[in-house]
Amino acid sequence: MGCQGWNSGARWWQLTALLGVGAAVLALILTLLNTPPSNGGSTAGTSRDGDKVHGTPPASSSASRGPDVGWGFTHTQFSADEGSGTAVERVEGLLSRHPGLPQNQHIMGWGAGNPEPVKGRYDFAEMDRRIDFMRASGATPVVTLCCAPDWMKGGRSGSDRTDWSRSALETAPERAHYKDFAALAATVARRYPDVRHFIVWNEFKGFWNNTEARWDYEGYTELYNLVYKALKEVGPDIMVGGPYLVMDSLDPRQKPDASTTVKGPWGALDQRVLDAFDYWNAHKAGADFVVVDGSSYTKDDELLPDEFAATDKFTAVGNWVRARTRGLPLWWAEYYVEPADGNDDRAGWSETRREAVQAAGLIAMAKGGASSGFYWNPEDEAGAGCAGCLWTPTSSGGGGAALPMFDLVSRFGAAFPPGTEYEGVAVAPDDRANVRVLADDKAVLVVNVLDRAIDAWVDGKRFGMGAYGVKWLRR
Repeated sequence: MGCQGWNSGARWWQLTALLGVGAAVLALILTLLNTPPSNGGSTAGTSRDGDKVHGTPPASSSASRGPDVGWGFTHTQFSADEGSGTAVERVEGLLSRHPGLPQNQHIMGWGAGNPEPVKGRYDFAEMDRRIDFMRASGATPVVTLCCAPDWMKGGRSGSDRTDWSRSALETAPERAHYKDFAALAATVARRYPDVRHFIVWNEFKGFWNNTEARWDYEGYTELYNLVYKALKEVGPDIMVGGPYLVMDSLDPRQKPDASTTVKGPWGALDQRVLDAFDYWNAHKAGADFVVVDGSSYTKDDELLPDEFAATDKFTAVGNWVRARTRGLPLWWAEYYVEPADGNDDRAGWSETRREAVQAAGLIAMAKGGASSGFYWNPEDEAGAGCAGCLWTPTSSGGGGAALPMFDLVSRFGAAFPPGTEYEGVAVAPDDRANVRVLADDKAVLVVNVLDRAIDAWVDGKRFGMGAYGVKWLRR
């Protein structure tokens, strides 16, 4: 009995010890789960279920669409997902009348918060709201996978420590975190299963090789390939594209950087950009579409020989890219025709002139073989004026009214969708220098490039056009 009692007591002691150890381990786990990272960052406002499907994706999505999406716009810092409910609904109504109009949103910045402030902890609140807006307005949603959480690029971890300075935002992930960024991309794809088109990164931000004074195209391509493979594992029908290079042009005399082969009256492309594109194109794991961006003016903000003729650069770029990509659809992620001021604002032109040159730019991109493009919508948070915006600010109940650029972008997208077969247009010899035209079998777009009224003969019709007039004809 004594031995039995001793044994029984020993077993009880062992059980008590085990229970104590278990409680200590559980307490340690709970402590670790709720303790900020070693550098003091907070996990407040985050969760671990980043890949949980958000909301109710529409039954009819872009899942069945091919790699072309058409002509639409990109959401920037301020957009119609916030503001007066009346104004937000007004914009949703505008967009709903153009079902499928592509809308693009970045995963961090430009209206979206830090999606993964701490590794494995997610905050998609702002991104969710933008996706909800896209769904409510009947968009074909597109996501640009940029930029990267701070901890992936040498910054501090924590939801309270995101550095929103431009230099920090435009820093690329460190090579050691390329796989982490690819995992984040896959998380985004799982969260929004109705998004079937993804652009990898933005303008090679952070991928400049200072030592060699060229783009770090090896680093970007490595990141791109990891993201491409991660997204294809989520769904083989997901469409992925890059490299989203800025097709900079220079004065042809700026040697040795000015290309000797891709040039025109508008200038010469930067050879370093062409080299970066060629490397990506040769070493990419795959691509469903190819993405570029750029301006009609040179890096020195020169419109050569003028603002309308400078848009011919878009056609030249398109021809060059498509000759190398074996028929891949060409997207313009951004396109600019009006140089910005020191604050990166473009408000120096009248809205009439702006619309006309933008229309000429769209025509030039289409003639270069582009099937999709995104107008960078410079939306203001509030105020009466909004140069180049698609709609008036939604901060008040009277906001959300369509502006001229909305009519141009939405109408161009409806008239010339992917797969359009463009046709020739008869223009009187005396009018050929005064107008830019684009046509298919149903519509003709005519742009007056002069700052004065003209009387033009186009497609068998004679009509008057005001200064910088934009006119649509039916066939």
